[in-house]
Amino acid sequence: MKISLFDYDLPAELIAQTPVEPRDASRLLRVDREGAVSHHGFIDLEEMLPPGALLVVNDTRVLRARWFGRRTTGGRVELLLTEPGPDGWRALWKASGRPRAGEELLPEEPGAEPVRVLGDAGERELLVALPGDGLAYLERHGHLPLPPYIRRPDTGDDARRYQTVYAREAGAVAAPTAGLHFTPELLDRLRARGVHTTALTLHVGIGTFAPVQVEDADDHPMHAERFCIPEACAEALANQPPDAPVVAVGTTVVRALESASLPREVRGPRRVRTGWQSTNLLIQPGFSFSVVDSLITNFHLPRSTLLLLVSALRSRETILAAYEEAVRERYRFFSYGDAMYLP
Repeated sequence: MKISLFDYDLPAELIAQTPVEPRDASRLLRVDREGAVSHHGFIDLEEMLPPGALLVVNDTRVLRARWFGRRTTGGRVELLLTEPGPDGWRALWKASGRPRAGEELLPEEPGAEPVRVLGDAGERELLVALPGDGLAYLERHGHLPLPPYIRRPDTGDDARRYQTVYAREAGAVAAPTAGLHFTPELLDRLRARGVHTTALTLHVGIGTFAPVQVEDADDHPMHAERFCIPEACAEALANQPPDAPVVAVGTTVVRALESASLPREVRGPRRVRTGWQSTNLLIQPGFSFSVVDSLITNFHLPRSTLLLLVSALRSRETILAAYEEAVRERYRFFSYGDAMYLP
């Protein structure tokens, strides 16, 4: 599949820099299976999801993973803590020169404990030691890692709005943004209408922003992400009637569910592996879905693997036509933008 076929023109002013309030005041573009589009508010979703539908959400929580400080020589340094491990945290770095093993990096906040460089973990990565409880340290001294297309520093409001209302398991460096539109009240109304909900965890990695730099998408080195499907989620999927849809909230949920789907010869309807797993699955047009029927998602970057995934649920032509309509109607794009519903 040629990635150049998944390009579109997007005026820069349509890239949302701040969220709308309240969360469910965002807009919703519905694209049916025949390609017809209609315009709604996200709050209208409660009238669109049929009773008996199973809504699957990603309950990952975004780490305060961006850290700012200085080297002992006085030069500025920025870290993006991407993953903890038994030997330290992996971190992408920005500085005038590569920090060296044994070096102490001083936080921008006076009196905060320094971060120690343990060694290299790749061309642009370091292995570092955070003082004490690493998660607690980041909560005190880290910043939310807003996507690169949001061109402003994070604020106190982002600490609330760049998390879903059901965020629970800390570990992501980017939000599962389709879920940012839900409020507790909307979820309660959906349940009252007979829509069921269940959760899995996929820790969104920095690779979600990696550009596709090859023409053939099959040659793209797809990033790996860790995810966990609890027994309760697997049971909800196995018990879902064949004529009642499984609705994924976000592309992360699609990747997790389709990656965990058991082979046809051993699975029943919508049977998935449980527990912690890893996926580097590339979903593109022609993919055969085993678990997911419908999708709620935000609008995605041109020439991206996420746009390929969305196109696999309809067609390239249908999705690009819907995106053109969204641009004409001045929808807001990307993480803090509006949403799309593919029933």
